[in-house]
Amino acid sequence: MMQSVQKQASLQQNAKIGMIEKVGYASGDLASNLIYQTISIYLLFFYTNIYGISAGAAATMFFVVRIIDAISDPLVGTLVDRTNTRFGRFRPYLLFWAIPFAGLAFLCFTTPDFSEGGKLIYAYVTYVGLSIVYTFVNVPYAALTPAITANNTEIVSLTSVRMIFANLGGVIVSYFVPYLSNFFAEFTSPSRSWQLTMGIIGAVGALLLLFCFFSTKERVKPINEEKIKFSDIFEQFRKNRPLVVLSIFFVLIFGVNSISSSIGVYYVTYNMGREDLVGLYTVLGSLPAFICIPLIPILNKKLGKKMLLNLSLILSIIGTLSLLVIPASMVSLILISRVVTALGTLTAGAFMWALVPETIEYGEYVTGKRLSGLIYAIIGFFFKCGMALGGAIPGVVLSQFGYVANEAQTPYALTGILIATAVIPAITLILALVDINFYNLDEKKHSKILNALKERAVNVGKA
Repeated sequence: MMQSVQKQASLQQNAKIGMIEKVGYASGDLASNLIYQTISIYLLFFYTNIYGISAGAAATMFFVVRIIDAISDPLVGTLVDRTNTRFGRFRPYLLFWAIPFAGLAFLCFTTPDFSEGGKLIYAYVTYVGLSIVYTFVNVPYAALTPAITANNTEIVSLTSVRMIFANLGGVIVSYFVPYLSNFFAEFTSPSRSWQLTMGIIGAVGALLLLFCFFSTKERVKPINEEKIKFSDIFEQFRKNRPLVVLSIFFVLIFGVNSISSSIGVYYVTYNMGREDLVGLYTVLGSLPAFICIPLIPILNKKLGKKMLLNLSLILSIIGTLSLLVIPASMVSLILISRVVTALGTLTAGAFMWALVPETIEYGEYVTGKRLSGLIYAIIGFFFKCGMALGGAIPGVVLSQFGYVANEAQTPYALTGILIATAVIPAITLILALVDINFYNLDEKKHSKILNALKERAVNVGKA
């Protein structure tokens, strides 16, 4: 009887996941990207050009807020791993935090008539609030992946669908946010138009998170229900080398993405002198996802994880550095460069999420504890550190090179924008290329670990 129950549980945990559930799960990342990509791409521009905060003050705020946000991740991860409700361990957070997430996003794009200091305080409070709520949504959402299935093929497939939807969010944000803000600006003030735009984006995001909650199921349970402690983080870093390597990789990739998202508006507006192409340039950073991400499962089988990541990063480096030799007036070549860069970063960025469940299983193998929420929180801490650096660097560069909002820029300022657009991302990508080659969990070793964990589960069941 015991063996029959264990066999049934194993079959359920390793079962193929239906497309409806994959789409439902992926809708959660679409929701997060609709809201947070709007923040990543447009908030710095909104603060400097609409709300009236200086570039230097905004850069400092971005760094401070992201660090506070990152520190909250391990605390939330510990809480998530201790959660046990009738809805599961991770899904309840999607249900209860969806509306606060949308509400705070709306407040971030609200412009109360305060003094200069009051504006900065308001921006800090709303941005910190949004970032912490995002943690309460994103950490349990990400930890759902290895809770939905233990089948590695299905995890890669589930992650691929998720990344397609994540980049669909990027496409929607790239096109519709400028469109909506310009549309509303015809009837009201620029600040009010941004507020209305964020209200629509936030409402759609909240509904998608609720859909994600109702359409997913948690199947994979921890072998041991041991008490999770904050100190488990340090044990993971002592024993879980794949997690350490992947954490550094997340810092670098999210740093690159954040820099590119923030500085792209400035590069197109001032270096190219084509403000009308901001939407197209931005959308080309996400659109290639619909080409490369569906191919990831096939490329993974053909090339293996390390070769796939190496080739993706090399492609991104080539595309990024090409901006140094392409004149800003050659629009077609710049847009091609944007696509080439995106093909590489999108592939690497999507595939790295499929590696996180491996680090959870490796951690369970070496420590005896399955810390899904905590490990995703650790990953969240590092990718938010990357976003903190990536969000701050463009503001610092703009400030140091004499950028002045809403004016024609000096050659020196244009040089600074180019450095932030091409040189800094290329250096970061090279560091990511070096880092990922220290990842030592290949397909053969991972399979061996999975078999050992299954044996351990059987022995626990017999006991």
